[in-house]
Amino acid sequence: MTVSVKQIKELRESTGSGILDCRQALEKANGDFDKAVDVLRQKGLAKAAKRADREASEGMVELYSHANGRIGVMVEVNCETDFVARSEGFRDFAHEMALQIAAVSPRWVTDEDIPEEVLEHEKGIARKRYQEEGKPDHIIERILEGVIEKFKDENCLMRQAYIRDDELTVEKLLHETIASLGENIVIRRFERWELGEGIDN
Repeated sequence: MTVSVKQIKELRESTGSGILDCRQALEKANGDFDKAVDVLRQKGLAKAAKRADREASEGMVELYSHANGRIGVMVEVNCETDFVARSEGFRDFAHEMALQIAAVSPRWVTDEDIPEEVLEHEKGIARKRYQEEGKPDHIIERILEGVIEKFKDENCLMRQAYIRDDELTVEKLLHETIASLGENIVIRRFERWELGEGIDN
């Protein structure tokens, strides 16, 4: 199928992908714009995986204050070069991560960062609750797997639904950004503070 220059331009403006990638995606999708976006997304994930082992030591620390100073966020996002660190796309991504952290309060970047004792504690609470409800032990163990997965989804930044599109996780958004900017990007660490946190009443 022949695709028009206009279609390629529209797809490029929408996704930030290269002209050749856009043409190939449209040809593969028989000219269907939405399917072409999906093709580019899938390709982006593959590109992101290839770039994951490249060192990312440049970047920025994004600071964000929300609700008239009631919530503050500091997040470090790294990339490979100073050139990309200064780009609008990279800075927008870092800002979006600060907004995400302010809005959804994750505790860790990835599920690998969760201490084992925290997971065991969560399991213990859930196990006791289901035992009190009279559920059999073999059923409880299966339920606990789901409880822990939900806990990770809610508390790990990379597993959370993106605040602007709940069909997209932060991890998928990261991979799309890596594909768009052409460099490895790493969300290194973050801190979130809320006014009055930790004060004993």
